[in-house]
Amino acid sequence: MKWPDRNAWSRRGGFSGSPARRAFTLIELILVLALLVIMTALVVPRMSGFIRGRALDSEARRLFALMHAAQGRAVSEGVPVMLWVDEKAGSYGEEVETSGQDGDPKAEDLTVDSTLQIAVMNAGTGTPVTFKNLPAIRFLPDGTVDEGSPQVLKLTDSAGFSRWLAQTKS
Repeated sequence: MKWPDRNAWSRRGGFSGSPARRAFTLIELILVLALLVIMTALVVPRMSGFIRGRALDSEARRLFALMHAAQGRAVSEGVPVMLWVDEKAGSYGEEVETSGQDGDPKAEDLTVDSTLQIAVMNAGTGTPVTFKNLPAIRFLPDGTVDEGSPQVLKLTDSAGFSRWLAQTKS
């Protein structure tokens, strides 16, 4: 490849096609980095809010799915199934109310995401339902919920945003 004559100037005031004109200058690189820093500063807070909201929504869906599974299990096996909540340990699970000596082989224990807290907000109208000294929702064999079961569960993240899971008539 033949380089142009060093005495041939381009319209911009430099050598046309010289290798030095093809590279970025230090000022151009600094400007690009400054733009990246500004864009990152604008995007990161929005992304953290998005991720936080996703953890809260994901945990609410997981808890709702376990409630649905416990209710279905109570109906299919014809026994009361307990969905217990341990607020202090940040866990919840489901288990048959009266399991045998070996325990309930289908029992599930789940831990709440480390950035979230779970709370039982209010008891039902009857005698409060507990399971292993923890508040619990009792799903009866006909698929209904015991009237002493908690009516509302609350998931809260570290920023104070919450998702409430409340029992409705339907």
